[in-house]
Amino acid sequence: MSAVLEVRSPYSGDVVGELPRTGASALGQVVSAAAAAAEEMRLLPAHARGVILERAAAAIDADRAELARIITAEQGKHVAEAVAEADRIAGIVRLCGEEARRITGEVLAMDAAAVSTGRLGFTMPAPLGVVAAITPFNYPAILVIHKIGPALAAGNAVILKPASATPLTAAFLVDRLAGAGLPEGALQLIAGAGSELGRRLCADPRVRKISFTGGYEAGAAIAAAAGPKRLTCELGSNAALVVLEDADLDRAARAIAFSGFTNAGQNCVSTQRVLVHRRVAGELIPRLLEHVDALVPGNPAEPATTLSPVIDERNAERVVRWMRDARESGARLLRGGERDGTVVQPGVVVEPPVDAAIWREELFGPAVAIRTVEDDDQALAGANSTRFGLAMSVMTRDVDRALRFAKGLRAGIVNVNPPRGSTWRADHMPWGGLADSGFGKEGVRYAVRDSLEDRLVVIHPGDAR
Repeated sequence: MSAVLEVRSPYSGDVVGELPRTGASALGQVVSAAAAAAEEMRLLPAHARGVILERAAAAIDADRAELARIITAEQGKHVAEAVAEADRIAGIVRLCGEEARRITGEVLAMDAAAVSTGRLGFTMPAPLGVVAAITPFNYPAILVIHKIGPALAAGNAVILKPASATPLTAAFLVDRLAGAGLPEGALQLIAGAGSELGRRLCADPRVRKISFTGGYEAGAAIAAAAGPKRLTCELGSNAALVVLEDADLDRAARAIAFSGFTNAGQNCVSTQRVLVHRRVAGELIPRLLEHVDALVPGNPAEPATTLSPVIDERNAERVVRWMRDARESGARLLRGGERDGTVVQPGVVVEPPVDAAIWREELFGPAVAIRTVEDDDQALAGANSTRFGLAMSVMTRDVDRALRFAKGLRAGIVNVNPPRGSTWRADHMPWGGLADSGFGKEGVRYAVRDSLEDRLVVIHPGDAR
């Protein structure tokens, strides 16, 4: 195997950069360096961690145009989406710096029990030590910084394993963070195949927490290798959006189009399934098709492009095959079903069978599938008939129905009348799913707390027995 990891454009196939590949034999040295740095990080006071993160945020902000260029080059996001992603990163790092200063324990009500009356008890949050962050390709800056920023804010050392398709963005962020004053070894990047590095890293007993975003099968393998340690896993989704007959149909069509096709549908909360009341399906679908027909697939570096390529030809072929399979099973394929290399034509599939892959599994591509429903009960049952549970949405003007769906949709995130479908996130809010979508929460404050462990201190008076 080559000692260098070449990174290629998903659109052209050209080499856009390279990184030294981390060999399995070197991984032990990486973890040893992280374990040593974790002791230094543990001694850094909160204000010092906050200052480091503020410096890093300023450095990232100053170079955000370069960050956007790298995202487009290696991930294939078109220019506008890459700029939008790059523009969020410094703000997330600043949030991490703020949360570093907000870490507090809790004073316990020791007189709640007779045996502890007269004693003072409190908790002291402490960093876990070494955190492994394993990230996917689809949001190579946002999903990296949401893992490494909170872990550093909590006082841990971090080993980052980014997706092999998108390590250059991760290297950019690691360079800015390390250059802001982190102890040597406190943030390290390893590059190479997850099958070679990931399992060995996760099994190392010196790694005390793993934060992983990716597919269910990979997550299951990581959990099995990890053993008894802290795990945060986001393992995919198949997001449903329900459109009731009283919904604002123009808003619903815009939301579906944005959520279903942003980043070529390569989004864990991308709207994939649409359940629309039969009475308004005939009005919603033409509105949606107007948005789909306005998309401009092509070279992501061209400003006119509005639909990105998918990450590689293997996935492009799979997305097209799932659309064609649905058509052969009786669905109507109103748009899509073709590709030019990694550029997949946007798809709209109507009434696929419930056992069709495009309805049942996570597509991670630029297509939406639509089925009609007769009433709210059928809509709820249809939306919940999935093994995933990350994000779902409902469109309705009726607050009582909105509350029913908010309670009834089995997902970690439920949006009511979202202007961008399920593809909406504020970086401070809790983020995580149910069922096969994983467990644990991200979102800066929640991720910081999950990177700490509470230690109990009890002070006993001199006359205590």
